[in-house]
Amino acid sequence: MAKTILPLLTLLSLMVPLVSTAADKPPRLVLQITVDQLRGDLPARYLEKMGKGGFRYLLSEGVVYENAHHAHSNTETIVGHATLATGAYPADHGLIANIWFDRESGEMTYNIEDSRYPLLTKGADVDKATEIDPTQRVARSDGRSPAAMLVSTFSDELAIHTANTAKIFGVSVKDRGAVSMAGHAGKAFWFSKATGEFVTSSFYYDQYPQWVSEFNAKQPAQRYANQNWELMLEPSAYTHADADDQAWETNLGDYGRVFPHPYGPGDGKYFTTQLTVSPAGDELTLEFAKQLIDNEAIGEDAVTDYLSVSFSSTDYVGHLFGPSSLEAEDNLLRLDRTLADLLAYVDHKVGLKNTLVVLSADHGSPEVPPLLNEYGIEAGYVTPDNWDTAAGIVNLKQKFGIGGELIQKFFPPYIYLNRQLIRDQGLNQAAVEKAVAREMMMFEGVSLALSTTALMNGQVADTDINRLILNSHNPRRSGDVFIVFEPNWFINDFDGLTVAVTHGSPWRYDTYVPVIFAGAGLKSQRVFREIETVDIASTLSQVIGTNRPSGARGQVLPEVLQLQSSKRR
Repeated sequence: MAKTILPLLTLLSLMVPLVSTAADKPPRLVLQITVDQLRGDLPARYLEKMGKGGFRYLLSEGVVYENAHHAHSNTETIVGHATLATGAYPADHGLIANIWFDRESGEMTYNIEDSRYPLLTKGADVDKATEIDPTQRVARSDGRSPAAMLVSTFSDELAIHTANTAKIFGVSVKDRGAVSMAGHAGKAFWFSKATGEFVTSSFYYDQYPQWVSEFNAKQPAQRYANQNWELMLEPSAYTHADADDQAWETNLGDYGRVFPHPYGPGDGKYFTTQLTVSPAGDELTLEFAKQLIDNEAIGEDAVTDYLSVSFSSTDYVGHLFGPSSLEAEDNLLRLDRTLADLLAYVDHKVGLKNTLVVLSADHGSPEVPPLLNEYGIEAGYVTPDNWDTAAGIVNLKQKFGIGGELIQKFFPPYIYLNRQLIRDQGLNQAAVEKAVAREMMMFEGVSLALSTTALMNGQVADTDINRLILNSHNPRRSGDVFIVFEPNWFINDFDGLTVAVTHGSPWRYDTYVPVIFAGAGLKSQRVFREIETVDIASTLSQVIGTNRPSGARGQVLPEVLQLQSSKRR
């Protein structure tokens, strides 16, 4: 009989007495910070130019996991946020992509869209003509809720654990960044580009709290009207000073490719969109979060509260200019000041010694292909628009006797085949998937194409990439053929919007994110073993003493528990 050998790490973790809330005083606040598109190397990349209190505080005073990765293949915003919130893989939490094809309705579905719960602000529907995020253009209503998330979040378990006395909130520029982290039991607020206000839906409130109405009445976004995004430092101080005005940078109307970037008049068509493609989006999020802390009395009693703040500007700036651009560098330096301001405010109101801070990201980012080409690295852009009419697919359709459209929908990473047509022809679904996957491997930029039927039946090789794909696959929502592009190859055209980089792959640059725990008396450590982002929710549950989220698959990180364990001795 084979012996079961526990990994050394597991044995060591079992030797650490795990905390219980009965024995130790739990933190008054769990502050979960998520920075959209913050690759794991970026917090320290410009550290010598950063001040105190932001990234420098987290990196020097926190427990820093230097080798943290998402363990799923489709590294997109909602997928990463939901994974951080639930500790579950996308296969279980169900939010497999920013959008997916709903076979019951025959429509593409935006991840948190829910027409049952419209926005409270009348007329605040997304102005699709000015929305830089093409995934939101799929939404058919302004209704939002967490209903599509199939498992509980840490914040949900905290609400249950405290008999609904914990105060739980999620704040972000992006609706999906707020809704996913607040969970089913919390409250979520996000920035509406249509109105320039922070909004919520009827899932959370019947009417806005008075303080939110007062905040919006001051029109905080308007203070940026006719202002510019200026460099924070002298140009010579930047690593990427010479990267301004590169050919791959996107020209967003009058926003331009070089500094200064004008926001334009407050009633301009792209005004609020351009705020989010700059540090202003994070600054507005910070301002709202501080008002929330004050008015909702966050962290003021013995019951542990939860506040999620998701900063989105790094993602928008990264998409348009790339992570190694002057814009991205200045944005990170300004984000550092925003983080320092938030942490200082929490320290003043609650005390960092009473607050457990955890910072991570929903995904990383590749570099811009033309930049990589300069270093001799093969990279480029994929154009899938004509896949269904390409010679190989046309020949395949003739072979199967299919006269209609075989590829019904494609939205990375899934091809959705016309299942009705396949059934009408009396064809075997798995055989068609396999044939399409084999043909897709012939296209430029495609590294791997997998039949999802074969994947679910265990008929693919047990490789690292395939395991990440399986962690992402939900049978009811995933497509029929999973596409993995070659490293540093991706689509850069979304409904006419040209971007410099796009995340979403299982390659390490997209899965690699920071994970840092700080505050609550933690001793600083640097940990180099590989961990997964699903470990965060399980660790928070152990610290507070709640039940684990229903789909949680992560391990408890023993370094976060060591100080509390020492208190018991």
